[in-house]
Amino acid sequence: MECLYCFLGFLLLAARLPLDTAKQFHDVLSNERTSDYMREHNQLAGWSSDENEWNEKLYPVWKKEDPRWKNSWKGGHVQAILTSDSPALVGSTITFVVDLVFPRCQKEDVSGNIVYEKNCRNDTGPSPDLYVYNWSEEGGWGNGPNEHHHHVFPDGKPFPHHPEWKRWNFVYVFHTLGQYLQKLGRGSARVSINTANVTLGPQLMEVIVYRRHRHVYIPIAKVKDVYVVTDHVPVFVTMYQKNDRNLSDETFLRDLPIMFNVLIHDPSHFLNESAIYYKWNFGDNTGLFVSNNPTLNHTYVLNGTFSLNLTVQAAVPGPCPSPSPKPPEPTSPLSPAGDNALELRATPDEACHINRYGYFRATITIVDGILEVSIIQMTDVLRPEPQPDRSLMDFVVTCQGITPTEVCTIVSDPTCQITYHTVCDPVDVDMGDTCLLTVRRAFGGSGTYCMNLTLGDNTSLALTSTLVSVPTRDPASPSRMANGAMVSVGCLAIFVTVITLFVYNLDT
Repeated sequence: MECLYCFLGFLLLAARLPLDTAKQFHDVLSNERTSDYMREHNQLAGWSSDENEWNEKLYPVWKKEDPRWKNSWKGGHVQAILTSDSPALVGSTITFVVDLVFPRCQKEDVSGNIVYEKNCRNDTGPSPDLYVYNWSEEGGWGNGPNEHHHHVFPDGKPFPHHPEWKRWNFVYVFHTLGQYLQKLGRGSARVSINTANVTLGPQLMEVIVYRRHRHVYIPIAKVKDVYVVTDHVPVFVTMYQKNDRNLSDETFLRDLPIMFNVLIHDPSHFLNESAIYYKWNFGDNTGLFVSNNPTLNHTYVLNGTFSLNLTVQAAVPGPCPSPSPKPPEPTSPLSPAGDNALELRATPDEACHINRYGYFRATITIVDGILEVSIIQMTDVLRPEPQPDRSLMDFVVTCQGITPTEVCTIVSDPTCQITYHTVCDPVDVDMGDTCLLTVRRAFGGSGTYCMNLTLGDNTSLALTSTLVSVPTRDPASPSRMANGAMVSVGCLAIFVTVITLFVYNLDT
């Protein structure tokens, strides 16, 4: 009897041995095991449980410190970059993209082979070979009876034989929420998942990439990234105001409208058919503004600090409520007992919706600033000794708002595209309650110029532009005219002297 027990124990141990030694997907991709509850309630369409066995003969598994990683790629190390369009509103689709970055001077050609770039030198100098990996001429992709045993993924599923499949030489394995997805690809791979069944909060996506190597596959890169699934509509607001010097400090000017533009992060266009409403509270006791337009202007008329609150409401497809029981109808004593059973109300055929909300809050500071600037007069400055290649112009400038501390001008060609010179000067004149100043600028000769003039202080910057026409200078005016007058007077004096001497000689 004891021998029988020993024999049964040996059989049980032998039966368990393969299960203990065979690697599963979660052993390869993550050290953390996902509970059965999480795996069941986060089921992704087309994904498989990471408790499936991993074919380690075709897809060897290396630890992080394994020295074989150094030789996994010819000429250097391949880096995998994983990105996503997270955060994702629950129910929408989130997309992950893996891009392979090859060593310097290497690239993927149209056939899927890895080649050396022309006229590119790396640390070892130019390579005499054209190919890094010429998979097109490598055996193993034939149609013979023995050529298909390695055309499988790590779980044994066969490769999809689409027209271009022989040019796809990389195997990508994506892993999240206790499930995996296998994909054949080239130097980039893309995967999208619907988040309807994904648990809210941050989640981890991991990817391991293998390359072809004859009849097996070699690991070349591993990467992971965190993504977020939320039940709040991802919202961001941009704010713009004319004359605001710094748009990022959330300090704006009184008595000028601020343009608020709502940006909803919805890369999968999940909300395209949704009715979206924007509810604004600007914190200045002007009340609640409700709009279906993502852009709105608002003007603050008082200085101070205000709390901006925005609520975005979107009706999105959602689960329908459970049908409510229909109350029983009065029955006669002769009616059969079955007629008294509760009936369920019919569920309407139309799709059900649920409201999702997004929130944005900001603290806004309102201050005085320069609201407007105008050039009201331009005057040509005459100098006693004019220079044909340098002309002076005076500009009388007026502004609204507080007194500026700086004036700047940019002089350009008539199209305002090519800048000739920029000049900035401090404004140290006490203007009192009237903003009026004269700005003198030099121009390089006659012609038409574009001039941008700005008045600024710490928080505001007001701009105006004008075309300046500098007249042509007569080289004889006014200094040459003065010299000519002096010559004429000298000639007249000589003429008078000659006549006087002639008359004097006649008298004598």
